Amino acid sequence: MNRRDFIRTGAALPVAAAATQLPGFVSQAFAQQKTCAPQPGRWRSFEVTTQVESLKPAGATRVWLPVPSIDSEYQKSGDSKWSADGGTARLVEDGRYGAKILAVEFPAGAAPKVELTSRFQTMDRGIDWSKRGAPALDAATAKMWTAATDLMPTDGIVRQTAVEATRGMRTDRDKAQALYDWVVNNTFREPKTRGCGVGDIKAMLESGNLSGKCADLNALFVGMARSVGIPARDVYGVRLAPSAFGYKALSANSANITRAQHCRAEVHLAGYGWVAIDPADVAKVMREETSDWIKAANHPLVAPVKQALFGNWEGNWLGFNLAHDVALPGSKGPKVGFFMYPNAETGNERLDSLDPDAFKYVMSA
Repeated sequence: MNRRDFIRTGAALPVAAAATQLPGFVSQAFAQQKTCAPQPGRWRSFEVTTQVESLKPAGATRVWLPVPSIDSEYQKSGDSKWSADGGTARLVEDGRYGAKILAVEFPAGAAPKVELTSRFQTMDRGIDWSKRGAPALDAATAKMWTAATDLMPTDGIVRQTAVEATRGMRTDRDKAQALYDWVVNNTFREPKTRGCGVGDIKAMLESGNLSGKCADLNALFVGMARSVGIPARDVYGVRLAPSAFGYKALSANSANITRAQHCRAEVHLAGYGWVAIDPADVAKVMREETSDWIKAANHPLVAPVKQALFGNWEGNWLGFNLAHDVALPGSKGPKVGFFMYPNAETGNERLDSLDPDAFKYVMSA
């Protein structure tokens, strides 16, 4: 999609947004699985540019930007180009997850400015539950995607909750569906949560505060799935364009995507392979699609989304990487729990990646 196409799509957005006032319009769109739900078939081309400027550099400054690193049946990561006048830039790959990181360092006295442009293609993703035959994961890969992370333990209260939620379920598909339903029915989106949340699922369960955003709610699904032996993973990225189904909550509603970060999730099911999952977006529709907080998942505006987002997702989104507990190259600071925001340090002080105005950075699609 070029800028002209994006503007043309954006011009049609008010009509789609107005249509979301009519539950029937959206319900029918997602309910007509053969023609309207996310379906593979057409690649869309995008270009995303991230511009970073450190407003108050103090000594050496380091900048780290996520670079698209996923190549799959739903995304083709293409070329990335960058400029960093006065700085030294290198492309680094995380050793465990393969996440690509543009690492830039500026000496003291420089005026740090970085621009990164990435081109890629995306496609809607859908599951055909009538077809099986995907190969099983090898033992090492299965172990990797059932392992605990710093913020996502797989024992204690996490496993206890997952065992209870899947009681009586025999297949991994049935267990995954039960966990998906549990997250949708027991958590809620909290608009006041900064960024996409933290993803500390043990703290959520122990406190009983099951609110948050995508990095919290989808991590809860992933952690519980792993705790009962089902491979699952978060996919960290950013929304790019309006939803084709009329939901403003599932859209990037302008070419400025600075605050449009969103993580999705996948679960590996026997016979089906990696399957798309996004209970957090169900919660977002419930909380933010209308002026009223919808608290019932069977509401006519919500039910089609809940059904569709177990097995499907829309190609109006870029996945950067699958990485957890990321050590930023050259940093003496702590690891980041996940890597989908620009990060920077100046004078050995980590800047607030959730404050793009003060940082300062801008992302556009």
